[in-house]
Amino acid sequence: MKAVRFHATGDASVLTYEDAPEPTPQDHEVLVRVEATGVNFADIMRRRGDDYPEASPLPFTLGAEIAGTITAVGKAVTSLHVGMPVLAVVGAGGYAQYLCVPEAIVVPLPEGVAPVQAAAMMANGLTAALVLRNAARLAPGETVLIEAAAGGLGSFAVQLAKVYGAGKVIAAASTPEKRAIAERLGADATVDYTAPGWAEQVRALTDGKGVDIVVETAGGDNVAEAFRALAPFGRMIFVGQSSGKTSLIDPWDLIVPNHTLTSFYVGAYAAFPDVIQSTLTEIFGLIVSGRIALQVNTVLPLSQAAEAHRLLEGRQTAGKVVLQPWVDV
Repeated sequence: MKAVRFHATGDASVLTYEDAPEPTPQDHEVLVRVEATGVNFADIMRRRGDDYPEASPLPFTLGAEIAGTITAVGKAVTSLHVGMPVLAVVGAGGYAQYLCVPEAIVVPLPEGVAPVQAAAMMANGLTAALVLRNAARLAPGETVLIEAAAGGLGSFAVQLAKVYGAGKVIAAASTPEKRAIAERLGADATVDYTAPGWAEQVRALTDGKGVDIVVETAGGDNVAEAFRALAPFGRMIFVGQSSGKTSLIDPWDLIVPNHTLTSFYVGAYAAFPDVIQSTLTEIFGLIVSGRIALQVNTVLPLSQAAEAHRLLEGRQTAGKVVLQPWVDV
């Protein structure tokens, strides 16, 4: 089979489209013919060798979310069968034509949902939902600031925040075009979070109070500015650091305003497959009913994974980037 792997960390050129052994499912696994796999910023972090919660042993195959069709099942599998369209949040391995996936994390693909659509919503939709509900504990009427609001994660977070009852959603994005996308998705207001002192714009939009929740994805210097946008008792959820830069926060700065800094890693939820399945089912229902819209920006063959990384890393995309492993065959 074909796969994209990297044998050393570095820029996008280290991604190699090459032959790899086709896997065989173990007792409690299914073999999935991967028809679409989502590209996430976490893939870029692992490829660059940035700090990441899990190791990336070389040669490493990226790809945290897949959609496809089961072609073989392990002898202990009881709930799934050959020919079934499915999706799964797998953590890694999705940049390949075939992947073995544990039965417990496989979700049947709802009728009428194409693999590209499924790959566009899994990791980002799941993350957005769990961040807002579980990590941020969003309450009705609260104000939410979402960074990179036109991206794969941000576009879901904007829409889900409204569905979950946010009083005001402020979208932070780097260009007028991306801010316009966020507004079309339902954001009540937008700011340019690459501009100096953008926290003051946020405060002006909240009558000087600040926001109750910040979904922080950029890291680096952006973190300190985002903290200045928080209201008393506000919560910042640290989801990523697309800048590749770390940040230092003095705990004393949290005390008087009762600010909370917490973090989120979707991979930890693999221990709770029922939560993953119920959340994905909810999101599919919202998509089918038209309450939220998928934002698929770019669909490329798997062989062009390096180009997909360059586009995403260069902030040249809005919405989701998806790879198709069989397009070149």
